[in-house]
Amino acid sequence: MAIGSGLGAQLSIGAETTYGTYVAPGKHLEFNKADIKLAKTTAQSAGIAAGRLLALSSRRVVTQRQASGSLELEVTNKGMGLLLQALMGTTVTPVQQGAGPAYLQTHTLADTFGKSLVMQLGVPLTTGSVTDKTFVGCKIVSAEFSCEVGGMLVATFEIDSKDCDETQTLVVASYSSMSPFHFGQMALKTGVFASEAARDGIRKVSVKLERPQAVERFYAGQAGLKKEPISNDQVKITGSIEMDYVDTTFDDLHTSDGATSLIWEFVGPNIASTFFETFRVKLPAIRFDDAPPTVEGFDVVRPTLSFTGLYDGTNQPAIEYISTDTTL
Repeated sequence: MAIGSGLGAQLSIGAETTYGTYVAPGKHLEFNKADIKLAKTTAQSAGIAAGRLLALSSRRVVTQRQASGSLELEVTNKGMGLLLQALMGTTVTPVQQGAGPAYLQTHTLADTFGKSLVMQLGVPLTTGSVTDKTFVGCKIVSAEFSCEVGGMLVATFEIDSKDCDETQTLVVASYSSMSPFHFGQMALKTGVFASEAARDGIRKVSVKLERPQAVERFYAGQAGLKKEPISNDQVKITGSIEMDYVDTTFDDLHTSDGATSLIWEFVGPNIASTFFETFRVKLPAIRFDDAPPTVEGFDVVRPTLSFTGLYDGTNQPAIEYISTDTTL
C-alpha cells in the first residue's frame, strides 16, 4: 500500500500513436504539482409535467467531456524528452555523441499536430489505495521555464486533454536516478547568432512558449469528445531577465529596439569525453519590450527586462537536451 497522502502520488507519461487512444505510459516523472482535472458539460431536461416541482435526476445528461490543467516539475538530467517533443513539435530521435553514453535531443520549433501524450496520475486515498486518473489526448498548450538565484530550473506545462479514463490499470512507477538542473549551472549568452557571448550580472531568467490551439473541436458523432486540437495562431515566445546593472548591453538594445540572439543554458556534470548534461534554450532573435533601469533607493540598481522571441528569417527556436537517454 502507498502512503495515504501526496507522498504516495505518481505520474507516468507516454506518447500516443493516435490522439486520445490509450497506451501504457512507460516514463515515470518526479513532479511538484499536478493539477489536471476532468470537466464535464451537463444539460438538464426541464419539461413541464403536472405537479412536478423539481427536475428529474434521470433527465440530466452529460453532453461533453474534456480535461485541462497544469503540471509543475523540476527539469532533470533525464526523462524530459517526451514533454519537450510535445511542446516543440519536431519528431526527435536522440543522437549519440561520440562513442559514449551521451545523447543529444534537438527539439526545433514545429507544428505539434500528432504530438499527444497519455498522462496517468495516481492519486492516493487516505487508506493508501491509489486511484487512477488517466488523461488521454494530452496536448501541451504552453510551457514556462524559470530559474533564479539559489533555485532549481522549474518548468510549468499547461495541458489540454481529450478525456479522463479511470478504467485503466495504474502502472507500477519506477524511477531512474535523476538530478535537477540549477542556478549554479546556469549561463545566459546574447549577441550575433552562433557567436553569442556570456552576460554578467544575471540573477533570474524565465522563458514562456505558448502554442495557441483550437481546443473546442466538438463535433457530432464523437460521443461528446473533442477532435485533436490544431494550431490556430502564431507561437508566442516571451520572457524576462532580472540582472544587476553591470553594463548597458540590454539597456541599449531596449533603446534601439535592436534584435539579439539569446542562449540560456544549464551545463551539468560530464557524461563522457567532451559531452556534459545540458539543457539549452536557443532563441535566434529577441527584442526587449521594457523596462529600462530605474533607481529606487540605495541598493544596487536591478532592472527586470521583458522580451519577445521572434523569427530571424532563417533559424528556428530550439531546445537542446543532452542526457544518457537513448530514447524519448
